[in-house]
Amino acid sequence: MFGLGPPEILLIAVAALLVFGPKRLPELAKGLGKGIRDFKKALEDRGEDENKPTLPPAETSAPNTIAREKTPVPDEKKPS
Repeated sequence: MFGLGPPEILLIAVAALLVFGPKRLPELAKGLGKGIRDFKKALEDRGEDENKPTLPPAETSAPNTIAREKTPVPDEKKPS
């Protein structure tokens, strides 16, 4: 993979155990696994979005107007 053999991986694991401790190490591994899983899921979702056909833009037309009956406006009463 990265040119790491069993001795190098063992050395890294021992160093991580010494730095983080036996209680914190499983929590870190769990968080790392979740992050990798979410990253892979995001890549898959992105690929699905690119394969979906896009719809052409809708044609624009005149704004919809509702035909209203014209109601007579009462005349203002002028003072007599």
